[in-house]
Amino acid sequence: MFNPESPPEFTASRWLNSDKKISLKDYRGKVIVVAVCQIACPGSVKFGLPQAGRIRKSFTTDEVAVIGLHMAFEKFDEQTPDKVQAFLKDSGIDIPVAYDKPNGNDLPQTMKDYELQGTPAILVFDRQGRLRRHYLGAVDDLRLGAEIMGMLMEDAKSPREMSIAIESKLHAALTDPEEHHHEGGCCGGHGHDHDHDHHAHDHEGGCCGGHDHAHDHGHDHAHAAKKDGCDGNGGCGCKH
Repeated sequence: MFNPESPPEFTASRWLNSDKKISLKDYRGKVIVVAVCQIACPGSVKFGLPQAGRIRKSFTTDEVAVIGLHMAFEKFDEQTPDKVQAFLKDSGIDIPVAYDKPNGNDLPQTMKDYELQGTPAILVFDRQGRLRRHYLGAVDDLRLGAEIMGMLMEDAKSPREMSIAIESKLHAALTDPEEHHHEGGCCGGHGHDHDHDHHAHDHEGGCCGGHDHAHDHGHDHAHAAKKDGCDGNGGCGCKH
């Protein structure tokens, strides 16, 4: 079972916008923001990848690393590594992007390892390498920025009590994500059902589907992710 306290490395068949293989461990000590995307997903093109660019411009590279994870679980011929690289170049997207290792007609490897439900998604890792946030679908820049800042207030050896205290203040200050609505759609995979059995996520609307996506990261504070549910604006998919 996936363990957010010790998440695995991404299994990339190729790194795009990078002349070398990248490891999450390379960024240990920084907050890592990962834009999970696929270029066949309208939500990734409209929300996920542009947001990654904004986050990269808003924080110094000494403190925050922003990368992408492209996981093609549909329309494979339209999303080959070369076509994704061409799209990134044409779109002016220069963050390093891991091209998730394909598994034939099955879900790509990292998508399976992380039990991810679809695109676009945002993963946020703290300075200690723990997965602390998983949003499925579009999320407000302000909310995401506040949560990144909260993790930046912790140092690489912060005790769990400090994390809990900061999380509690954020939870008290930020509105319930259920109240936010986003246009655009999400894309989900092949009808596979996952119960992550993690802890207390605040779920946002905007995706269609039926199963809960709760995470227990081993912390005593709230984590944020999306729950499947329609927004009335053409949201679709968001589960695999």
